[in-house]
Amino acid sequence: MIERRKFLSLLGGACVLGPFGASAQQPAVTRMLVGATPGGSTDIVARGLANEMSRLTGRQMVVENRPGAAGNIAAQLTANAAPDGGTLLISYTSHVINPSLYPSLPFDPINDFTPLCGLASSPAILVARPSFKANRIDELIALAKAQPGKLNIAIAGIGSANHLAGEMLKKDAGIDIVSVSYKGTGPALTDVVAGHIDLAFAGVATVQELIKAGKLKALAVTSNVRLQAYPEVPTIAEVIPGYAYSSWYGLFGPAHMQAQVQAYFSNAAQQALRTETLHNRFISEGLVPMSLDQQAFETFVKDEIERWKKVVIATGTKAE
Repeated sequence: MIERRKFLSLLGGACVLGPFGASAQQPAVTRMLVGATPGGSTDIVARGLANEMSRLTGRQMVVENRPGAAGNIAAQLTANAAPDGGTLLISYTSHVINPSLYPSLPFDPINDFTPLCGLASSPAILVARPSFKANRIDELIALAKAQPGKLNIAIAGIGSANHLAGEMLKKDAGIDIVSVSYKGTGPALTDVVAGHIDLAFAGVATVQELIKAGKLKALAVTSNVRLQAYPEVPTIAEVIPGYAYSSWYGLFGPAHMQAQVQAYFSNAAQQALRTETLHNRFISEGLVPMSLDQQAFETFVKDEIERWKKVVIATGTKAE
């Protein structure tokens, strides 16, 4: 485990931490805004990161949930905040999907933010009710083609990464499956477990216990390779080459943060991700640690905006 003294030296000592920590004008506490409800994957990432960053730096990092509007409420609050390190944003894939999904946003997803660190990605699993006839993705496609419009899939969040992954599956496989919208992942999965809905896409952490208990069965994963925890579950890419969709989580600040403030939080986040505690926590939740530095994360965000724009256009998805 990295000791705090060693960690500070890795950050560059006084040249990074000194000016930020010593200034009386700097806020004593950093709020980490999360545009999702407590208990979900984004909240899990935020609280794990905040705990480790607090421990390593000695600075108080407080997670504050501001759900609503597919993450746009938390994003706007961050964009409007002072760039002094008092407010940061733990965002997720919606940050790059929303620019194409909503006709207008009260902020610019690139110019109004400072990308600090890419944190983790989360492949989804396509799950089915236990009594569903198909057991693998190829069997599902064959069943859907034999019964067009007869199967259904739960959608938890219009325009979410999991929703768009489902729409792309239908488009690429040439199948007709009815989408049923729900106000959240919990209600959606409840109806799949109860047998009222056939299918759903969900993050690994959300469904792994239900799969272990036999209340859901996994048909496929959305990553480009099979998951270590589910080696027997095929990827959709094995049937539809090139298919790969995952959610991700990242740390942002407002635009115009001073260089030393950017470095402070970016380096602190990267060091936190390298600790055994946080690494193991992410793995246990079905997350894949990313640890992208500022430059790599900025490029990643720009590329993701263009990538998801093509998906939104191809699927004809509209915000509710």
